[in-house]
Amino acid sequence: MNLLTLLFWQSINGLDQQLFEKINTDWTSPFFDSVMPFVRNPLNWAPLYLFVLVFVLLNFKKKGAWWILFFISVVALTDMTGNYVFKHGFERLRPCNDPDFFMHVRLLMNHCGGGYSFVSNHAANHFAMATFFFISFRKHLKFWVWLGIAWAALIAYAQVYVGVHYPFDVLCGALLGIIIGAALGFLFNKQFEISIFEG
Repeated sequence: MNLLTLLFWQSINGLDQQLFEKINTDWTSPFFDSVMPFVRNPLNWAPLYLFVLVFVLLNFKKKGAWWILFFISVVALTDMTGNYVFKHGFERLRPCNDPDFFMHVRLLMNHCGGGYSFVSNHAANHFAMATFFFISFRKHLKFWVWLGIAWAALIAYAQVYVGVHYPFDVLCGALLGIIIGAALGFLFNKQFEISIFEG
């Protein structure tokens, strides 16, 4: 790594840490301290995931089954890419695990979490799901598809707020999710575009 590249990444890392401290320490409230740990827990959203899958299967039959297969593939591909390509490729420590930075972290979780920080798989997976949902249903659900994007953004923000990811981890995770969600969304539409509500 040459000197210019090193200086560039040091500058990015410094800005990333400053923004992390703003979100994690300065822009806080007791209300969000109680809400954000709940928001970032995928298990709390399990009823929503189940509702969407059942809704799609009941209303779109065979194409609905294909939609579910694509949806699961989106999550699996995003998760594996985030984990094996980025996390193990860059090996960036989480802010709450970084021995040079953890004293600046206000951790709102019981534990910091294992694995590396870059990219945030929470952000990647949820933006992938939201983007796939947006592209496959945007003609039919209009306004409602934007709620998926807002939901993914809230979960991504919560990762920084509770102290387990840097903003850059979340931003890049979101971009990864958008790319994979869009790619599979357009592929799904090309092969199985659905009409609301099919018999």
